Formats: sequence, structure tokens, C-alpha cells
Amino acid sequence: MTDSAASSSTSRQISPDSGQLWTEPGAWLAAPGVHRIPLPLPMDGLRAVNVYVLETEQGLVLIDGGWAIPESRSLFESSLKQLGYSTTDIRRFLVTHMHRDHYTQAVVVGAEVGAEVSLGLGDKASMDLMHDRKLDRDPNLSRLIACGAREIAEGWRTQGPREDRPVENYGMPDVWLDQDLTIDLGQRRLDAIATPGHTQGHYVFADTAAGLLFAGDHVLPTITPSIGFEPAWVENPLRDFLDSLAKVRAMPDLMLLPAHGPVAPSSHARVDDLVAHHDDRLLLCRDAVAGGAGTAWEVAGVLPWTRHNRTRADLGPFDAVLAAFETLAHLELMAITGELVRTDDDEGLRTYSMPAAG
Repeated sequence: MTDSAASSSTSRQISPDSGQLWTEPGAWLAAPGVHRIPLPLPMDGLRAVNVYVLETEQGLVLIDGGWAIPESRSLFESSLKQLGYSTTDIRRFLVTHMHRDHYTQAVVVGAEVGAEVSLGLGDKASMDLMHDRKLDRDPNLSRLIACGAREIAEGWRTQGPREDRPVENYGMPDVWLDQDLTIDLGQRRLDAIATPGHTQGHYVFADTAAGLLFAGDHVLPTITPSIGFEPAWVENPLRDFLDSLAKVRAMPDLMLLPAHGPVAPSSHARVDDLVAHHDDRLLLCRDAVAGGAGTAWEVAGVLPWTRHNRTRADLGPFDAVLAAFETLAHLELMAITGELVRTDDDEGLRTYSMPAAG
């Protein structure tokens, strides 16, 4: 789970391409023809998001775009200038997923300079909800009720995070990426791999010839991506995420170029870590249900959180919601496999129990 404590630890990691903290501003040579530009995320424990600049025969192709805020835009332009480029040299944005720190600046800059913006089709349902002017209820409230987290649902309703930037920054992409495909960039070819889980439309981009994996938020080097937090409710995000990890693990072992954190040498090693983490969490969830916890909120109250083994009560409001949703995702997976039994009441509450003996 990504939270402020784990994110703070992540922000202190050194990246081998720069020899400095990975958040340090600049245009760092990550591989021949590929530069990493960390852009700021104010008031976010992650501190920065990595945007990758690929030099191609047609011009610049960027993996992700950053958050459309003035401090990000200023650093974005100065970092490109450091490389001898400007935004007018950008021909295409390949965005890993719809979250604001990856997508919104790509939309704004793309519209200004005529650069094509691509996004995974799986994110369209959430994008449609964000553009639905008739939507009068946060979809996350129903999920909180399903978790049994009524005590925080009202607080989320009145104090939950609000997008303080215009919805136009979430304009629809020029191209929807669907299924797995190969993108020809002249001397460089990228395999665009659908990796639903963190969001339904998440993509990673692999340059296997150069040994590179642009992993977005799917595979992060020091933290685990959040699961189950997106406007359009997905019933089994953990199953999707684990299946997507298996896809990446079946690929060659590549240098990991993540959206948050330092460059790392092995995609396989980190995928193995993430799978082991979720195996452990599934066991802990099952033990909690066996011990009498019945709802996702109750189970989340039993589990340790972050590498510091915090309690649910120690988490801030936003991280507590993420904890509820991630726990729900683990319980749902075990209900599918028959390890747990799910019962729904008339108000949408989901409770879980151990299967009957015998």
C-alpha cells in the first residue's frame, strides 16, 4: 500500500542514473536516448513522478506527462531545455494510466503543441464518470459501505480529496490503447502491455531490445501500488493485478524504469517481491476472518500497515480509505477461490466467513 510513511522513505532513495536522490530535479540519462525527468508532486509523500523522454527520429515521445500545475510545468520546460529541446519537439505522450500525476500535464501540453496523447481503454469507464455532470454521488461511498466503513464514509463525503484543477485537464485522449500491441518509433519499438490492476487501463511499455521496462505504477521499486481505488468500481482488482504481474514476469528481465522511485536493475526481482507481499497479505486476511473479523474494515483494523507495521487507527483519512479498499480486494479474491464465503445484505454490506468444515 502506498502511504505517506512508506512514500517518505521512498523519497530518500538514490537513483543510479543520477547518483542523487531520485527526486532531484534534472534530465538524467537513464539509457541511450532515454532521459528521466522527475517532476514535483506538492503535498504528496511520493514527492515526484518520473517522466521519461525518448528521443526518436520523429521527435520526442514521452512516457507519462506529470501533473498539470505551475511548479511542474516550469520544471518540465527547464528540464527539456537542459536537453536542448522544448515542448514543441514533443510528438507523442504514452500515458501509463489516468491518475492526475501521470495524465493531466500530457493533456494540457499535448493540446498546446499538437502532440498525440494515448491512454489505456480500460480507464475510459472512470474517465466517463469524471465527465458525468449528472453524477451527484461519489462512487467510493458505495464501496466504503460494502467495506463496513460507515464511520469514515461521512467524513469522506464531506472532507475527501477534491480535484482542484479543471476537468478539462482530464480531456479524453487522442488514442485509446486496446489489448497488447507494438508501437513503432523508428529505430525503437515499444511493446505496449495492458496491465490492469492499479487502474483498469494501466499500461507498461517495454523496449526489450534495449532491456528497458517503463513500468508506470504497475511495478514500483520500493512500495506496493494501491489496488482498488478508481472511480469506476472493479470487482476483482487484485486478481487483475496479479495476472498482470504474471505477464510482466513472463517477459525478459528488464531494467525497471518506474514512475515513482529510483531506476532499478531487475523487473523480475521486484515482481517476485510484490507477489510475495500479496501472498502474505492474503494469509493475514484469512487469519483475521478466522479470528472473527467479518468486514473489510474490521479486517483492515487487524492487519499491520506499511513497512512500519502501523495500525489502521494510525493512518490518515485518505490512507485509511485505501486500506479499506485494498483489504476488500484481498477478501474478494479469496471469495472467488472459495477460501472464504461472502454474504451481502440489503444495504450493500459485504461480510466474509470461513467455509463450513467438511
